[in-house]
Amino acid sequence: MAEAESHGIVIVGGGICGLATALGLHRKGIASLVLEKSEVLRAEGAGIGVQANGWRALEQLGVAAELRKTAGLITAYHDVWLQGGKSTRDRYPVRTELRCLNRKDLIEALAKDLPAGAIRFGCRIAAVHADPGGHGAVLTMADGATMKAKVLIGCDGGTNSVVAKYLGLPPVRTIPRPVLRGFTSYPHGHPFENEFLRLRVGDFFIGRLPITDNLVHFFVTMAKPAADEGLTGGDLRGVRDLVLRDLEELQCPTEITEVVRRSDPESLNLVTNFWYRPPWEVALRGFRRGVVTVAGDAMHAMGPFIGQGGSAGLEDAVVLARSLARAVGAAAAAGDDSKPPREEDAVVGEALGAYVRERRLRLTLLSLESFIMGVLLVRSPSPAVKLACVAVLVLLGSKSLRHANFDCGRL
Repeated sequence: MAEAESHGIVIVGGGICGLATALGLHRKGIASLVLEKSEVLRAEGAGIGVQANGWRALEQLGVAAELRKTAGLITAYHDVWLQGGKSTRDRYPVRTELRCLNRKDLIEALAKDLPAGAIRFGCRIAAVHADPGGHGAVLTMADGATMKAKVLIGCDGGTNSVVAKYLGLPPVRTIPRPVLRGFTSYPHGHPFENEFLRLRVGDFFIGRLPITDNLVHFFVTMAKPAADEGLTGGDLRGVRDLVLRDLEELQCPTEITEVVRRSDPESLNLVTNFWYRPPWEVALRGFRRGVVTVAGDAMHAMGPFIGQGGSAGLEDAVVLARSLARAVGAAAAAGDDSKPPREEDAVVGEALGAYVRERRLRLTLLSLESFIMGVLLVRSPSPAVKLACVAVLVLLGSKSLRHANFDCGRL
């Protein structure tokens, strides 16, 4: 049997959080290896809203300036509710920085400054085990190969995270709610204001966000599971046609249906479920075992209800890289053999523990706010439950978007 490869820091998952963590470590002079199951960078997913807290994290990672050039400022929220022939409208300013990025631009910006060989594609992790030698972890690949990691970070998404499973975390919960997303191009400029339009019509929730003067991101959220809506298979043009038919039957405004109708078919993306980890799990579960931890959706999948999933993952990356730099950087400066393996593991383990402690309250509050918004938007609660939810949101400062004013600190 071939001897297992050995690496210092291994990051499972080459999405936003995994790449951001690797970049944060690289900025601190610490090498890592990202294992990505896809054969190329995963740039699908259409647009992603990044709020002020996310931009502060991107500044620490050194990519904010170039990304700001790819997306304009969104200056207002515009909420429209069309129900039973009646309409209500509410428009209020965005008081912190909000931009909608093309996810492809974000992924490429995070990846391009990593050294050659820092990302290894086509690596499917089947299982994670403790190193029989007593320090680190052993990864078993789908093809049977093994790899040893002195430090293991799971950024492998909200579902089927092998690292979360190793830590004993329960699977994330799902809400069967299909969402069609995509981009629409306007070569001569779109006619919309620089605002985030949020439209509720019938059982549909629709969002429209300008990215540039010529590019608009949209999403359409439906109430019924994908199978009930007939939204199955890989024909996304057909899915779009079904969505358009339903929107037209509901007499959705033409300016919305035309955005969907004119969308680039290659940009279309269908998500069939919302993923979330309940706030009580984020508050109470263990996110570290020895020198193994998780970040991003593997730690705190929270659905799209407050638009903080991606930005929270960027915060994780900065805090985790900063915490590891204190331990790994000091050991590297002193020499690889300066400490026995078990003592080095204890130092790194404490650094990971500090990361978890620093993030827990912030993530619990974000998860709670997102969970409550999901209850209000998805589950049609009783009047008493609705009143309680609104009271909690007032305490959390949801109307003022207090969650966007957070600063995760310097790298």
